Amino acid sequence: MKATAGNRLIEELTKDISLPKMAKCLQYFDEDHIEEKDIPRYVYAEMSKSGLADRIKPGMRIAVTGGSRGVANIALILKAIVDFCSEKGAYPFVFPAMGSHGGATAEGQLEILAGYGITEEYLNCPVMASMDTVYLGNTEEGMQVFCDKYAYEADGIILCNRIKTHSAFRGPFESGLMKMAVIGMGKQYGAEQVHRDGFSRLGEMLPMIGRVVFEQAPILGGVGIVENAFDQTCLIKAMTREEIWTEEPKLLSYSKNRLGKIYINDIDVLVVDQIGKDCSGDGMDPNITGRFAVDYLKGDLRVQRIAVLDLTEATHGSFVGVGLADVTTRRLIDKMDVDQTYPNIITNTVVCTAKIPMYANNDKVCIQAALRTCNYIDRENPRIVRIKNTRNLGEIWVSEALIGEVDQHGCMKRLTEPMDWGFDESGNLW
Repeated sequence: MKATAGNRLIEELTKDISLPKMAKCLQYFDEDHIEEKDIPRYVYAEMSKSGLADRIKPGMRIAVTGGSRGVANIALILKAIVDFCSEKGAYPFVFPAMGSHGGATAEGQLEILAGYGITEEYLNCPVMASMDTVYLGNTEEGMQVFCDKYAYEADGIILCNRIKTHSAFRGPFESGLMKMAVIGMGKQYGAEQVHRDGFSRLGEMLPMIGRVVFEQAPILGGVGIVENAFDQTCLIKAMTREEIWTEEPKLLSYSKNRLGKIYINDIDVLVVDQIGKDCSGDGMDPNITGRFAVDYLKGDLRVQRIAVLDLTEATHGSFVGVGLADVTTRRLIDKMDVDQTYPNIITNTVVCTAKIPMYANNDKVCIQAALRTCNYIDRENPRIVRIKNTRNLGEIWVSEALIGEVDQHGCMKRLTEPMDWGFDESGNLW
């Protein structure tokens, strides 16, 4: 997409907008986590004591799920699961369980896994990708349920996923093992069935659909992961198929208490350096930004304008979430890949997340335009917060108007004096 004269006029209309100096601040969260070197030991211990070990028999072909989210240490965790199964005499393989992501193609889904280091060479087992599914049956309401063909034909399935708050619905199961079984393993067609009426009832539908999956597919159990606010693995729990129904909701509650947040409220402009599917299903987590793609969920954080500057590399051009921004950059627009994005949008039916907002030629004008369009604010002392992305909230930047709140906040500490933004000659941040 090329810049137009109208686009360049944004620079003229915003040139007199002064941006306040910004100070880097530390946000305190619980830092307890599992050291990377200890993760395989934790996986082994959990799988041994959970009862999963007794269900893995010599000669069994075991399918292990690989997802599309940027889960911390996911390649290492999957390798530990694979190694455990191999030591039991089984023949494990990993398969993409990510619904319509990766452009709804097997090749695209393999590319996403490889981007996280999930390869045959690293895992020492096959990585098998297909969009083919098997029909499992209907729910009590008549919805058809499907499962990845490779997984269905295996002797056993081990689910592995991060458990956390979902961005578009609430229920006893949100993002986690149940959603992986219902939507991830359903591939594009199965995910489309689940999403056909939107997200409003998904909290009650997941268990309903899950019953069919658990009755018809050879699920042995799962390994649930919880992360802290610093994107670190803080809990690993293995569960048998029966235990998932009772234990995953407990892990979801625990996860919500570990979720990061922005301690400052009432923000005029929130600047987000990067969005991507590796950060959130919505590109930027609405549980952090306060801006949801669905109108039945509301956040506590009040933000008037959101400026998004770029896409992460790991999102592979998927620009889901840019539609939740008010202003973005030409750099982001140029990286957009509709083939990576639109299949996911058509599948989940939330079209607003892929709408293209007003865009500027560089970061500076993008931020100026966001500030220029705010209403009823103190224009001499605007309240601006800048974050890297919604997964990294340990350090944030705040404008001068917010320094007093930072200094008085028990969970924040100012690291620097206010300073200029640091734009280069092109108007982009270093």
